Amino acid sequence: MTPPVRIDQVLPSIVERDAVSHHTREAQRVLRSLGYVSEIYSVTMGPEMAGRVHPIDELPRLGGGRQWVIYQGSIGSPAADAFAAHPGPKLLDYHNITPVELVERWMPSLGEEVRLGREQLAALAPEVVLGLGDSAYNVRELDEWGYRHTAVSMLMVDYTNFDVPADPRAREELAARRAGGGSDWLFVGQLIPHKAHHDVVMAFAAYLKAYDPHARLHLVGRESCPAYALGVRKLIERLGISSSVDFAGSITAGELAALYESCDVYVCCSDHEGFCAPLLEAMHHGLPVVAYSAAAVPETVGEAGVILDSKEPAVVAAAARRVVEDGDLRQMLVDRGHKRAGEFTLERARAEFTAGIERAKELIGGS
Repeated sequence: MTPPVRIDQVLPSIVERDAVSHHTREAQRVLRSLGYVSEIYSVTMGPEMAGRVHPIDELPRLGGGRQWVIYQGSIGSPAADAFAAHPGPKLLDYHNITPVELVERWMPSLGEEVRLGREQLAALAPEVVLGLGDSAYNVRELDEWGYRHTAVSMLMVDYTNFDVPADPRAREELAARRAGGGSDWLFVGQLIPHKAHHDVVMAFAAYLKAYDPHARLHLVGRESCPAYALGVRKLIERLGISSSVDFAGSITAGELAALYESCDVYVCCSDHEGFCAPLLEAMHHGLPVVAYSAAAVPETVGEAGVILDSKEPAVVAAAARRVVEDGDLRQMLVDRGHKRAGEFTLERARAEFTAGIERAKELIGGS
């Protein structure tokens, strides 16, 4: 079969400061560097995407293998239907879809979207030439759905924010709080049920009671599910720890850098992650990680953090305490974290994506 002249990407939504959106734009750069015409087509787009992304109904339909399409799969969407209906060879780049049981109680509309997404991707298996996943965990799901050919292609992470200088004002404010004593916990993730902020809060309450009554918990991320966010706030009030918990919301890269610099431990109790870029960011900044062993979390962290098989509050609190107090363990985790973060380079991610395109060429050429 003649090689394509263009390889376009389709996805449900593309917005600013979003991991899948950034990955998609990086993939476009790679495709263009390989000599292909490559555009992005989306159902919805953020204001900064105007002029850089096209509406889904403008997706060309070239036949004869002249155009391939890549679907960036992360949620249920009409974009998957447009992808399925396209006549060209198809590739899937899978970022995982949260299991419905983790979200539908709090946000029924999101439950419907994730259920639809999993149904759509399972149905696409016979049509897709090659399924890429940004973790081995994601690839295993593709294999279970019956995708014939799969490969790991690492997430192309937005590293531009990793080395932003700490915001001076935020740094001063955090230093002033630390002057009064107490350690600092950090978790970064939008307030949505599967991120399990409630479990972090319960563990932190146990930590306050057993070890450090002056400790502080910083929760960074937008409130994407109002009902769940309200539930977390009410839990904090019921536990009587409101003065010790900071809801930072969506903050600047400089303010986040100040938190990574100031805090003592990064604690993650998430029930589902297809990769989890904040874990990588924490390790890059030398902040030791304590995380629950769920989904792709162990794969992302490797041996660079404390990975727990239980997220019982006392277990998580004890692990965090050891990381804060044991200087030798802490230094080992910092060193391993730097090394682990250094393995996830943009160059490596681009090379893996390029290898995926070359593999697809072999598969399509041999069909």
